[in-house]
This record gives sequence, C-alpha cells and structure tokens, in this order.
Amino acid sequence: MTGTDSRLARAAIEALGEQAALAAALPGFRPRPAQQRLAAAVAEAFEQGAVLLAEAGTGTGKTFAYLVPALLSGLKTIVSTGTRALQDQLYQRDLPRVRQALGVGLKTALLKGRANYLCRYRLEQAKGEPRFTAREQVGQFQRIVAWSGRTRSGDMAELDFLPEDSPLLPLVTSTADNCLGSECPFWSECFVVQARQRAQAADLVVVNHHLLLADLALKQEGFGEILPGAQAFVVDEAHQLPELAAQFFGEGLGARPLVELARDALAEAKGVPGALAALQAPAQALEQATRALRAAMDNLPQRGAAGRARGGAGVEPALEALQAALEGLQAALAPLREGAPGLEACHARAQEQLGRLQRWLEASASEEAHGASPAVRWYELSPRGFRLQRTPLDVSAPLRAHRAQSQAAWVFTSATLAVDGRFDHLAQKLGIEAPRTLIVPSPFDWPRQALCYLPPGLPEPAARGYGQAVLAAVRPVLEASGGRAFLLFASHRALREAAAALADGPWPLFVQGSAPRHVLLQQFRESGNGVLLGTASFREGVDVAGEALSVVVIDKLPFAAPDDPVFEARLDAIRRAGGNPFHDEQVPQAVIALKQGAGRLIRSETDRGVLVLCDPRLLGKSYGRIFLDSLPPLPRTRALADVQAFFADNPAP
Repeated sequence: MTGTDSRLARAAIEALGEQAALAAALPGFRPRPAQQRLAAAVAEAFEQGAVLLAEAGTGTGKTFAYLVPALLSGLKTIVSTGTRALQDQLYQRDLPRVRQALGVGLKTALLKGRANYLCRYRLEQAKGEPRFTAREQVGQFQRIVAWSGRTRSGDMAELDFLPEDSPLLPLVTSTADNCLGSECPFWSECFVVQARQRAQAADLVVVNHHLLLADLALKQEGFGEILPGAQAFVVDEAHQLPELAAQFFGEGLGARPLVELARDALAEAKGVPGALAALQAPAQALEQATRALRAAMDNLPQRGAAGRARGGAGVEPALEALQAALEGLQAALAPLREGAPGLEACHARAQEQLGRLQRWLEASASEEAHGASPAVRWYELSPRGFRLQRTPLDVSAPLRAHRAQSQAAWVFTSATLAVDGRFDHLAQKLGIEAPRTLIVPSPFDWPRQALCYLPPGLPEPAARGYGQAVLAAVRPVLEASGGRAFLLFASHRALREAAAALADGPWPLFVQGSAPRHVLLQQFRESGNGVLLGTASFREGVDVAGEALSVVVIDKLPFAAPDDPVFEARLDAIRRAGGNPFHDEQVPQAVIALKQGAGRLIRSETDRGVLVLCDPRLLGKSYGRIFLDSLPPLPRTRALADVQAFFADNPAP
C-alpha cells in the first residue's frame, strides 16, 4: 500500500490510516485498504495532471478518498456531483469533517446554477404583479419575501417548505435569458454574483454536473467562467456525464420560457411611456401561438423525432405562426430597447428564441456540411407544455477539447463505470484515449451479506402475462422477508399493475408519484416493513441502509426504450459507421443501469439482502453473462427455499 513514489499519495494513504487524523477525529472511522488505493490513484493523477477513470464499489468511501488528496494537494480543485442533494451533502457534511480532521485552512465554496438563487429584481417584479393560482402560494410567497430580508446566501434550498417544482420558483429566480446583468438595479446585492466571487477566491469548489457542463459549454450566463484556473477536477457520479453533456451541447426552446417572455415584456413595459400599447398585441400573440402549438401537438406521442411532429395535422401551420409571433414581438421590442434594461433583455431573448426555433426547423444536413457533430431534432410534450430540442449525437470531441484546454488533472469516479471489467464504453463517450483506470471492488462480505435469486420458469419479457408472472414469483420472497422491499420496474405500466396487485397486501405500499420523492423515501424508511415501487428515475438516490430495505427486485433488464428519438438516432449512427448498436451501445448502457439498481441493496457492512433478477434472458441469452459478471460477487440461486432460509437466519424485526 505504501510502495508509491508520489509524495501526495503517501500523505493521502497515511491520512486515511489507523493512527491518522481522520481516525482520531471521526467516530466510527476505520481504515479501508480499498479507500487508500483509490486515494493514492487520485493523488497520483493530481500530481501528474493525468486522467483517471475509477470505479469504486459501494462502501469504499470514495468521497473521503478524493477529498483527502484534494485538500492536501493545495491545487485549486473543482468537485462536481450528480445532483444538488449530493452537492449539499458533500459541502455541508463530508467536506467540513475532512477539512477539520486534516487541519487544513483552505477556502471552500459551494456554487450552484443561477436558478437555485433568489433574484431580488424578479422578487420585486413579482410583488408588483403577483400571478398566483392557489391560496397556498400567497402564503408561500409572503414567506419568501420575509426570508429574503435575512438570508445571507440566497440559496433556495434553505426554504424547505417550497417543493422543487413550485410554480413560484421561476417568479423569484432568474435565467440566463431574463437576467439583466450589470444593468440590474440589484447587481451589487446579487446572490449569484456573490456566490461566483466566493468560488473564484476558493481553493476547492463544489459544483454539480449541470453547472460544470454549463461552464464547459460556454453558457456562462453572463458572469464569466469559474473553471479556468482550476488545476484538478473530480467528477463524482461520472456515469451521468455523457447524457447530461448531450443536453448542454445541444439547445432547445419550450412553452414556459416563451410564455414568460411574453409576460415579462409586458411587465417591463409598465415603466416606459408608450411601450405597453406597442407590446400588448405582439405579447398576447406569442402567448396564444405557444398555446396553439401545444394544442396542435395534442395527438402526438409524448416524445418523437421532429419529422413525426411536423407530420401531425395542424402542427406545421402552428410552428409557422409561432415563428411569426416571435418575429412580431422582436420587431415591436427593437425601438423600445433604449427605454429600459429589461426591455433590452426581452429583445435579446426574443432574438435568441427565434434563432433556436429556426435552427430546429432547418434540416441538419447543413451542420454535417460544416463539420459540426450531427444533431437529432426532437420534441417532448408535458401535460400543458412542449419542448423542441436539438441534441448532438456525439459529445466526445467538445469534452476532449475542453479537457485539453484546461491543462488540469481529471478524475472520473462512480460506483458504476465499468462494463465487464472494462471502461471502453465510457472512455469513448467522454473522448478519453488511453486513460488510467482503477476498479476498487466493494469491501462488503457478499457471500455472507447477500444472495442473488433468479426465479425459474418465467416467460420471455415480451410475452403477454409477464408482469403477472413476475409478481407471482416475487410474492413468496416478500412473504419471506416480511416486506422491506424495493421493486424496480422497466415501465410505468408495469408499476401501475404491481401497485394494483399489491394494494391489498399486508405491507405498507409506497408508489412513485404518489408523493414527493423525499417524502416517499422517508415514509418507506420509517415504516420498517414497507414495499416501495419505482421506475428508472428511482435507480439512483434510493439510499436506505438497514433492515428497512432487504430485497431489491428488478423486473427486466433495463434496456433503453428504442423509441427514444435521441437513442434511436445514436444507434443508427453506430450502424452506419459499421458498428453493432446492440453490443456497442444498448448492452453497455443497460449494464450500467442494472448495476445502479442492484446497488440499492447493500449500503453498509451490516446490511443483508436478496437481489431478485426476474429477466430470464440473464441465463437464456449469451449477453446475459456480461450483466451477471458486471455485478458484485453475490452467490446465485434458482431455489426459493434458499431465499426463505436466508431470511429465516435473519428474520424481520
């Protein structure tokens, strides 16, 4: 363990050792060889400015393994996490404990995207013209106003009474489009500016992937980059990066920003003589054209390629009307720009949205002719809105270019990066050639702590009645475990079927969508013997240690839906390039997704549980071996009696 030539690696190993500061300062801390190996690899990458791909199995303690070398190195480091919740946990809990234990006085900062901070200008605007649809929102708005007078950070996460999807949020936060920049009367008090200034002065900055990619994609939102100057990057939950990067290097426009543009133009016009009269009709026309397009798309599938949308009855005229409405508002705003910074910002927004719409309407052949990565144009519908999106099929080139430009060390880590022990799939997507790689297996005692049950006799997943057959195979497992289970489904339809079938069971039932995610998870934990039902979005972030979660059931191998327009185009591009879409893309992606779901089962050294994999293709198809070999070394069985014996040895409390 100590045979490295790296000074930083030796210091990191020592800091994570038995007699070191962390062991003395943190109750319950104990040295883990796997954690020390990972810390040494991170340290060496830092010292040598290298790129490292590191898979660290659950229980490795990867957060400490990268924080220790980052804090000891003295390098300006950006740590990026997958979600805002993980970002808060890292910054509020893990980072202070490690920094204090090591006794280093480095400056640290937390930085989120602008939509996470209160905008004083937007708040004042909302006071003047409140647009509330429920009495509850009036009370919540008044609480936001009261909080705005005492908050120091302006971070909306401080408001635990406000749901993540609250319609109040867009009224009191800014976007890159509607921010007035240095023209804003509240510029000197701007929480986003203050947060960015703290980040620029800090030695270690905690961001999330959305913000990291916004900066890489040069969507700096008018405040200049924070990333140049960083000497090392740690990207945690790195398996999420390729999909998110495709979003950020693409562009889109949606119903809500268009309606907000129309309304903001009228709100800004009130202080400028003659402006309201000039803007009333074009603003209303834009709002009406936006609603008319959504109505025209009503009979389309929820997602699809641009061609599918434009072939729908009435959609093409509605798109033309939207383009004309944007042109009309832009023309009406042009002579009023000098009247107020807000009107100038609205003119720029109208121009930008018009450009996005025109690029979505144009054929992508011109992109390929100019050497740009081909993009797929698609749409997505929500109950009252739509989004028109352009997504590049390959983001490896821009990611490679930004990494080279940074001249920094890059560490990509997650519990799920490798497929069958190899990193080729991820390395190709991130544009990394010949990276350093490390797989640190989970330190858990899998033969003692876990069992993998492959129920016999199930039909093929495409067969009629497969869902009922899965539930029939799973019910005796739930009886043996006394509930305490998480069932993960490949579709919402299968989820609804299971919810109906298990509604009369003896265990409390918690169904995705019936309550906010964090509420549902808390209720599930507290129930002690509940059964939680979820779909793909619950594959990550369900972190329930202890006996409350003792069974994870996965109904089907999580292959991505082939009707997803971006995925379909990506498979087609692989086929045209002479590759094999199934083995090159579909299998690796599904392996990572299965590992994510299976990773919910064992979260600590004292957990015990059974992983139930229902899909018969695991044993019936040649590619099934890749999935099974990519999982931790769980003992496998096809006998229900083994599952019953497993729980009989450790009965439900």
